[in-house]
Amino acid sequence: MVGWGVVGQSFAQIIAQRKKELAKKYGFRPRIVAIVDKKGAAINPKGLDIEEMLTLKKDKGTVAASSKYGCPDMTALEAIESVEAEAIVEVTPTNIETAEPGLSYIKTAFKTGKHVVTTNKGPLALALPALTELADYNNVCLRFSGTVGAGTPILEFAKNCLKGDKIVSVRGILNGTTNYILTEMDEKHITFDKALKAAQNLGYAEAEPSMDVEGHDAAAKLVIMANWIMNKKVTIENVKIRGIRDVSAQDIADASEKGCTIKLIGSIEESLKVEPTQISKHDPLAVDGALNAVTFVSQSAGEQTIIGLGAGGVETASAVLRDLLDIKQTIANSMIK
Repeated sequence: MVGWGVVGQSFAQIIAQRKKELAKKYGFRPRIVAIVDKKGAAINPKGLDIEEMLTLKKDKGTVAASSKYGCPDMTALEAIESVEAEAIVEVTPTNIETAEPGLSYIKTAFKTGKHVVTTNKGPLALALPALTELADYNNVCLRFSGTVGAGTPILEFAKNCLKGDKIVSVRGILNGTTNYILTEMDEKHITFDKALKAAQNLGYAEAEPSMDVEGHDAAAKLVIMANWIMNKKVTIENVKIRGIRDVSAQDIADASEKGCTIKLIGSIEESLKVEPTQISKHDPLAVDGALNAVTFVSQSAGEQTIIGLGAGGVETASAVLRDLLDIKQTIANSMIK
């Protein structure tokens, strides 16, 4: 595991708590053989004790403090290259400008024959077509369902539930922070600045909120969906992006008078764009608070909308588990062939 923050720890707790169920239902008995955080690593080929690792992080600030298995100052790249493992769970923070260091972690994992599950949008927004090719070349899997919708299975819904159909367009709210801000502006008749402050106080928005409010987070997710679901070879440079900073209380009021609301909508049609859009309050996408909602328009089934929470440590960790189970099934299927 590369990254031992909220998502990484939540994932470890899930597999520890559901150990018997996962073994019985899926034949899945994962061992975490290495964990890397900012100050080093802990490595045990027989499997690390999850409770011990959680305690070390809380009390000592790093898993590298383990007297028996700690490797202070070991870098993630060194761990990826040297540790024998089947898969890497990469849950480091998103860097939308260079995609580093996550991009290098993923590439190194592929080159050493390891499958990758990531929740990091940066590498996928900037280089998903190239990463997909590299994974195929090295005969490994790349999975990333937690990057879009956290625990809400948006990517799986489109890929599996609409299998056989042709998805012709996508529209959706892909960022819970901006949706919360716009909902507050609409319901409480307050300014953007006041709504942003409320979002920050609740932990929905970062102290530096540009990634969300400027639309870059939603754009990154849109790129992932365009590549994975619709086979478009695009990066974030192909997305027209406009955030919500300029949406005024008057804009919200004017929309409300017409029975509409304003949402930050990402869309995939002939082109990709993210922008504040006026939609009917009866539109399935007119969800409140920090919810995400995505409408898929397919050739045969018509419009299908999926709604759910788009953030959260446990929710995102559940997507990591789904991805690992999917990789396990993929490997099993290839062995049968």
